[in-house]
Amino acid sequence: MRLTFLGAAHSVTGSRYLLQANGDRLLIDCGLFQERQLRDRDWAAFHVPPESIDAILLTHAHLDHCGLLPKLARDGFHGPVYCTSATKEIAEIILLDSANLQVEDAEFKKKRHQKEGRKGPYPEAPLYDADDARACLPLFRTVNYGQRLEVGHGIAVTYFDAGHTLGSAMLQVDVEQSHSWTKIIFSGDIGRPGKPILKDPTAFKDADYVVMESTYGDRQLDSPENMVARLADSVNWTVRSGGNIVIPSFALERSQEILYYLNRLLLENTIPHLMVFVDSPMAVGITDIFDRHHELMDQEVVDLIRRGKSPFDFPGLHLVRTVDQSKSINHIKGTVVIISGSGMCTGGRIKHHLAANISRPDSSVLFVGYQAAGTLGREIVDGAKRVRILGQYYPVEARVEYMHGFSGHADQRELLSWLFSLTKPPKAVFVTHGDPDVSENFARMIKEKRGWDATAPNYGDEVLLD
Repeated sequence: MRLTFLGAAHSVTGSRYLLQANGDRLLIDCGLFQERQLRDRDWAAFHVPPESIDAILLTHAHLDHCGLLPKLARDGFHGPVYCTSATKEIAEIILLDSANLQVEDAEFKKKRHQKEGRKGPYPEAPLYDADDARACLPLFRTVNYGQRLEVGHGIAVTYFDAGHTLGSAMLQVDVEQSHSWTKIIFSGDIGRPGKPILKDPTAFKDADYVVMESTYGDRQLDSPENMVARLADSVNWTVRSGGNIVIPSFALERSQEILYYLNRLLLENTIPHLMVFVDSPMAVGITDIFDRHHELMDQEVVDLIRRGKSPFDFPGLHLVRTVDQSKSINHIKGTVVIISGSGMCTGGRIKHHLAANISRPDSSVLFVGYQAAGTLGREIVDGAKRVRILGQYYPVEARVEYMHGFSGHADQRELLSWLFSLTKPPKAVFVTHGDPDVSENFARMIKEKRGWDATAPNYGDEVLLD
């Protein structure tokens, strides 16, 4: 039984783990790398022939967990892709959006490179297109939380709620060899307990091996209530200044959460009644899916819905679908709130809104999700004085705020609490999905606090599981 770390190992994105046992090959997650310096891994031939992979087990629908699926299917993978129903619905939107953005970005870069007389580090073509994305959708098979599913010879998987995004899951993979079972837990992305909208993440009592994320393994996040107060302060400051509030936001979960909190602040009259634009067709579509899956939400939201009040709809909210509607936002006089993707500013309409606002001292740019090293978002939050957007350099003069507390990832204390719910030491803990120093330090912390065997594997590392 072998486990190979093909992504999210000493990096935050590109989640891919290859499990080989009993003659079967399973791929846990199939994500894209979003760190600029690692994108060549998306273009490279896969570690094993795609047609040799028997099944893919998806934890959730974020692009860094599912975004390579169209390319892998085009290159020969034809097995089932297992995930929850909500993940399937969301992944369809995210993969098609990703394909369209890649086509648009490739065309834009080709024109820009021709004008500049140079070539970029990657082919001036999309990694995959909409036809590739649509072609992989029939491979999806849905699984319910708590349902045990046979996915190979002596291999079963059970999905549990991860509390990270709608339909997100932690995977318990059980492998039988020599008449004994080995239990491997893949945490996926671990949600924060006590946050609104979703239920809390599942805790486990026992496991032989654990593969867990460490995105915020180096810090304590602010409480949601403090974040709401900071959001209100930022909105009110920008209204007084006369600028716009630009919020780079992931279409899945973060956009819906920000709408939830803005709705609450408006109901409390804590902020002025402003026009709020969700400028992301993907986020608009995903919000519709949220409205169809009340069974996955926590009691607070269920009670709100029963009173006839959708947390994702309020006066002044505009859901932007077309490019012309998007362009018209920047001609509006007065303060507006613009929620747009991508969350790390690596592509999409957010780049145009940043270009229009980042050099305005009266505007605010609010980051509400993790910014991986090598992304435009990370450059801005790290204090860059000027940044390159759409081929041009802009001075950063807008007010920049990084609000960690809105993250859907558990912080250091919450990660440790989740792991230490195990009642006995696992044989090994593999710490992934974090910047290299964060993963290494978090693994060291597990050793110091419990004496457990914990390591942060490198990209391409392979381990034998007994």
